[in-house]
Amino acid sequence: MLTAAQRDLIKATVPLLETGGEALTKHFYGLMLTESDAARPLFNQAHQSSGDQPRALANSVLMYAKHIDRLEALGPLVGQIVAKHVALQVLPEHYPIVGHYLLRSIREVLGPEIATDEIIDAWGTAYQMLADLLIGAEESVYAANAQAPGGWRGGRMFQVVDKVRESAEITSFHLQPVDGGAVVDFQPGQYIGMRLQIDGQEVRRNYSLSAVPNGRSYRISVKREDGGKVSNHLHDNVRLGDALELFAPAGDFTLVAGDRPIALISGGVGITPTLPMLEQALASGRPVHFIHCARNGQVHAFRQFIADMQKQHPQLRSYTCYSEALPGDAADAEGLLSRELLQQWLPAEGNVDAYFLGPKPFMAQVKKLLRDVGVPDAQSRYEFFGPAAALEA
Repeated sequence: MLTAAQRDLIKATVPLLETGGEALTKHFYGLMLTESDAARPLFNQAHQSSGDQPRALANSVLMYAKHIDRLEALGPLVGQIVAKHVALQVLPEHYPIVGHYLLRSIREVLGPEIATDEIIDAWGTAYQMLADLLIGAEESVYAANAQAPGGWRGGRMFQVVDKVRESAEITSFHLQPVDGGAVVDFQPGQYIGMRLQIDGQEVRRNYSLSAVPNGRSYRISVKREDGGKVSNHLHDNVRLGDALELFAPAGDFTLVAGDRPIALISGGVGITPTLPMLEQALASGRPVHFIHCARNGQVHAFRQFIADMQKQHPQLRSYTCYSEALPGDAADAEGLLSRELLQQWLPAEGNVDAYFLGPKPFMAQVKKLLRDVGVPDAQSRYEFFGPAAALEA
């Protein structure tokens, strides 16, 4: 346990983390991903080059240091971390590796005059306290997944039984267990983890589940990313009959019970988890406002599915917005989503529970627009596809 003196030392490092936390975490990732074969598959290299992963970790470390006296004040951050760790199968043996490189980076970046033995000891104790918290929470999820009907622990092999092109960029993969057994149910909005070997290297990724649970199979819908190692492999090399190793579903971005109308707002491939969420919302009888933003009709996936759902459910209102419309495209609006459009498409006075997903700049703009049209932050939820970090708006 942390002593009072160690807590004071941790809090004293907050100003350093606010100004130099990202430099520290970049150094940390550079060391660990170069030297540790065990840790490397757990991290998406694209998030390193973009800076998203270092920024996310810097934010998490800062929040932990700020709230070292009251960890409950971290709110949903711990749940988000646990969900992502479970989907990627982060295990107890990974934590000492991360701790070693984190403490080493603190020493090397801050220097021995600032990162004294006392500071390192305090952060070592604080890190172990956090590790124990996460390990316990993750084990609870692993055990629950293993004990649930159709559940499992670790990896399980699934066969690709269908591969469907949904747009110029997105392809769906329908997956059934090779062992022929049932699959564990999930909450719409959750995702699964996947482990692959590509060019002799292990990689892991998370993909949203894009169809409602049926007890027999899963569907993921993957966008081909420019230069994306895994997405291009799935699109180009994975065929019908091939087997993929999956981890059990995880995630805390799910619908909250209530009686307000629901708004599902997505950009690009962010539409994928909203599809099962839409079906769940419609089954509850709540009015749904479904807003999807895409560049144009060629990259707009699942348009016919949404149109069919609208015919079947009069409480569904669907709108599309194309930022780079092509000749012949039919959309409800062109350009970027705006306050004026949301005022037209959403219930008045912010009377809606809003869920939004998409590229980070898109989500930041939607968060601001929802505030502008009167939707309280407490009624606004979002999910990151990549590493969790603060969403400025």
